[in-house]
Amino acid sequence: MPSERSQRFDHKTSVLSSRQMGWNGILVEQHQHSTTPGETEEGELTALSNHWLILPLQHPTHFHWESDDRLHETIFQNGDSLLVPAGKPIYWRCSTSHSFETKLHIHLQPELVRQVAQASEINTKRVELTNHFARQDLNLQHIAMLLLAEMRSDGMMGRLYIESLTQALTIHLLRHYSEVAQIITPENRSLTRMQLQQAIDYIHTHLNQDLSLAELASVINISPTYFANLFKQAMEISPHQYVIQQRVERAKVMLSRTDLAIADIALQVGFSSQSHLTQQFKRLTGMTPKQVR
Repeated sequence: MPSERSQRFDHKTSVLSSRQMGWNGILVEQHQHSTTPGETEEGELTALSNHWLILPLQHPTHFHWESDDRLHETIFQNGDSLLVPAGKPIYWRCSTSHSFETKLHIHLQPELVRQVAQASEINTKRVELTNHFARQDLNLQHIAMLLLAEMRSDGMMGRLYIESLTQALTIHLLRHYSEVAQIITPENRSLTRMQLQQAIDYIHTHLNQDLSLAELASVINISPTYFANLFKQAMEISPHQYVIQQRVERAKVMLSRTDLAIADIALQVGFSSQSHLTQQFKRLTGMTPKQVR
């Protein structure tokens, strides 16, 4: 996914990036760059090809911007977010009182947003994300911090987890940052008993693999976003959480019936490491694998 930004965000910037992790439709980057306290920086972003979400991670910044022929001014600080939709240019000017700035950048492909909207029964011709600046949004902040944590862990939780977070972020933006007021999912749409069983059987057969929504959806020939919505509707739990539950259950059986090392069991049931197994095992059972054995 291309990353387009003004010279301000490229200048003397160290980047932690998800670019090499192969995440579908989303790019997450942490930027830290040096600034001169009291100096004013400015620039202009041309129309971007991807939706761009920016969240400050450290010090507040005095921020001015112009978009859609309107002038805005605010203090950009922790908990705030700035959304620049694809195709909308923006001019900015800011000043800071600190020597470094750290921000989280999230880029979403418009095609991903369109697919999620379509699966949620939104007329995709009417979907248009709108500019939002310095808006406090605890739910968005929570999703963004989970994305950051997963990037820092080098993708420990796997593709299914990051796809679930990406979908949650996209749905949140559609609900609160677009001109479409409401997402409506028809109540009469659901997985058949056979489709649900096929998906569950596939999960159990391939539990040790890094499963993805696209892979699971292809088993019953529907879109990944539809699959995630309908699976949760049927099971009252997301595909990712169901997979974690089943991995813990299988690990529990192997701990009691085999003498395999816990690290080997972790890999055989699909966890990325023994520590990942221990974390999820304790969360769901209240005990560690060693205590069960």
